[in-house]
Amino acid sequence: MSTTTTRIFVARLAGIGVFDPLGDRVGRVHDVVVLLRVRQAPRAVGLVVEVPGKRRVFLPLSRVTAIDPGAVITNGLLNLRRFQRRAAETLVMGQLLDRVVSLRDGSGEVTIQDVGLEQQRNRDWLVTKLFVRDERPGTGRRFFGRGHTSVIDVNDITGLAPSAAQQGATALLATMDDLKPADLADVVHDLPERRRIEVASALPDERLADVLEELGDDDRVAILSALAAQRAAQVLDEMQPDDAADLIAELPTHKASELLDLMEPDEAEDVRRLLVYDDNTAGGLMTTEPVMLGPEASVATALAHARRQDVTPALAAMIFVTRPPQETPTGKLLGVIHLQRMLREPPHEAIGGLLDKDIEAVGPQAPIGRITRLLATYNLTALPVVDEQRRLLGAVSVDDVLDHLLPEDWREADDEVTDAAMGGNGV
Repeated sequence: MSTTTTRIFVARLAGIGVFDPLGDRVGRVHDVVVLLRVRQAPRAVGLVVEVPGKRRVFLPLSRVTAIDPGAVITNGLLNLRRFQRRAAETLVMGQLLDRVVSLRDGSGEVTIQDVGLEQQRNRDWLVTKLFVRDERPGTGRRFFGRGHTSVIDVNDITGLAPSAAQQGATALLATMDDLKPADLADVVHDLPERRRIEVASALPDERLADVLEELGDDDRVAILSALAAQRAAQVLDEMQPDDAADLIAELPTHKASELLDLMEPDEAEDVRRLLVYDDNTAGGLMTTEPVMLGPEASVATALAHARRQDVTPALAAMIFVTRPPQETPTGKLLGVIHLQRMLREPPHEAIGGLLDKDIEAVGPQAPIGRITRLLATYNLTALPVVDEQRRLLGAVSVDDVLDHLLPEDWREADDEVTDAAMGGNGV
């Protein structure tokens, strides 16, 4: 996007025309949408544009090619679906202007009159400046007899986005809606203990399961123990079986038994099978839910399974091909097909004719050292785990191995501490 200035004040955008690349007017700017994010500068993500018929639609800033005096130029793509504000979104003119916020130095309050955006090197637009009215004497120029005005840095105020202590868990989570599970886990970890439980309890089951998989043992045991038993069992159902087994193993025996009885029978059975193995063996590390298909499945079908949202990138890189049943323990493991190979083949081709049959499988008692060497030697992201009849029991992925090789407190440690613990071989 090109602009004539590096900073834009939102109030000056109101009402200006929006044009396509040919110069035809398609609407006018009604408002600007920003995300008030936790521990990060607010980010502008789009414009609300009023098109003919008084319909208001959303125009992502990624589709704006230039903002010039009196005109916004787009790349010509405009979705005419009516704009509906999401929970994590804030309208600058509709919600931020005239908001009273506190100065971070504790000297008083100011009222927002305008919001300044600046484009960063990565092309994101961030809220960096605020044009504010200040009723305190001697703090700036007069604003139509109604106090003094000045331009201040957005970091000089608090209250633009309510803090964790000032808002309910639902509102706080709305500001973190776009965070990846690992990043959300960091935020949850940094909260006070009581607040951590409150926020975690407000997450949907699937989202909470993702967060628990990223948290350290102490945090996730505390959160799970604070949930009602039925809710805790539902969250465990949503977790990967290996992560659920690791978590249940940390609980008191009576609590673990109660939750296993409340889980879905199939999910509980997977977890029980994993609990019998030592943590540092293939059986203790493996997931019982890799991508498994029969040899008659097509390349298109295999790719569709690899694209599933619940499949991690490490497991998506390899399809395990077995005889029926395609649930662990499966029929005989025939081989694997790699994602890169599938991308080179016709979609209708049967995967049974494309197998890598030379991949080395391991038994459930294989130690983590052997697994690590095999993954590194053959540049693999996962290894099959089989029984004596070569039935597939599960798969160990490289991310599971890393979790066990890193220090237990690696999530809390900074890079230098983690690097030292791993022998100083930083990248």
